[in-house]
Amino acid sequence: MIHSEVFQRFVDDSPVCVMVQTLLENALPPTTVNALFEQHAEWQYTRNLLFSDVVQLMSLVVCGIRPSINSAFKKMAPVLGVTRKAVYDKIDRVETNISAALVRHSGAALAPVVDELGSRHELWLEGYRVKILDGNHLPGTEHRIKPLRFTRAGALPGHALVVFDPERMLIDDVVLCEDGHAQERSLTEAILEMVQPGDLWIKDRNFCTTAFLFGIKRRGGAFVTRQHGSTLTWETVGKRVSKGRCATGMVFEQTVQLTNDEGEILIARRITVELDEPTRDGDRTLHILTNLPKAAANAIKVAELYRKRWTLETAFQELEASLHGEVNALGYPKAALFAFCLALVAYNVLSTVKAALRAEHGEAASDAKVSGYDLAEEVSGTYRGMMIAIPKDEWVVFHGMSPRELCPILRKLARAVRLSEFRKQPRGPKKPRPKQQSGAKIKHVATARLLAEKKAKPPTRNK
Repeated sequence: MIHSEVFQRFVDDSPVCVMVQTLLENALPPTTVNALFEQHAEWQYTRNLLFSDVVQLMSLVVCGIRPSINSAFKKMAPVLGVTRKAVYDKIDRVETNISAALVRHSGAALAPVVDELGSRHELWLEGYRVKILDGNHLPGTEHRIKPLRFTRAGALPGHALVVFDPERMLIDDVVLCEDGHAQERSLTEAILEMVQPGDLWIKDRNFCTTAFLFGIKRRGGAFVTRQHGSTLTWETVGKRVSKGRCATGMVFEQTVQLTNDEGEILIARRITVELDEPTRDGDRTLHILTNLPKAAANAIKVAELYRKRWTLETAFQELEASLHGEVNALGYPKAALFAFCLALVAYNVLSTVKAALRAEHGEAASDAKVSGYDLAEEVSGTYRGMMIAIPKDEWVVFHGMSPRELCPILRKLARAVRLSEFRKQPRGPKKPRPKQQSGAKIKHVATARLLAEKKAKPPTRNK
């Protein structure tokens, strides 16, 4: 494969940015993005503005390459050939099923790449495809659109249920809801359509409902979920038996019987963890329900599987810190959810970059050691210049490449990455905040004097 000298300079100086664009060109080229739009659009249509151009514009904002939609529009205006209003109207009306299709396609396209790289994490449970389910509510937006100007209440643009593959560290799918006040449980029917035989769904107690658990079982799947206090009809069948200790406390097991409105019965195992330390909500006891057979996972294994559910919470934290998927200027729900979905796509791309780094650098490039924030910052700082310097024609070669053809290129780029530039700097435990003096009487203090006083004091010795 022959590239220009300029292309090689970016490979040498910013291989991470080249990897990101390579993956985007391979997984979501403009033709694929436009095809997804035509396939999933119900009432939107293409006249003068291609959906792939809208995705590119919004991606510049989500990835921090441009500070706002207006800034991105001014840069792309000659290419778009439409008015600013036409662009905003298109963004405000992007149908949620189109946004979800982008996330679904990115996960499906990048999963074989992670597998081909050999960077898939160890199996969580032999014989099962593990899926973690959790919800994410978008924060309140600015009150820019007219109906919001008459209230001071926070304007919620919607929320999403995210399906996460923890072994590949990719987001598989998403269910979107424009009603910010809607209960997450109301969206579980859409999740049930995704359940396949051999799936293991790990989820929080908010999704522990009779219909959902019976639905997963009916579709041949398994579940591990924290028990909700009031959403199930159940009764104990056997005695509670001690099963030893897990990392967070003592573990007990008991057989329970669940019943639905049709009189059907589901026999499940109830794993109880008596915690050494209370949760942040003050709970000292966790009850976990599962229909996994004992031969597949004993009680301690079930408790560990549920504890590892926080892998998705960590992904959400990295998503919030690294990308700008929650654009508070977007008041229209469809637009806000569109931006959030593009952030999920960008997360999948960065996660695949991490997989390539693991493939070449091993443990030194583990997720615990490589900063997603630094990777995203490298892309946002280099991308503008790279796309000016390298013609679009040089990227077309990555369109349609199979994972087997693509992975040697990703490995070569990963070898050129200097890991020291992207190393996480974990902080130590937080120290208790000292008591502060009131500022009611003394409005200002001189920093230099306080430092001088501290320096003058003799050091205290620990007894």
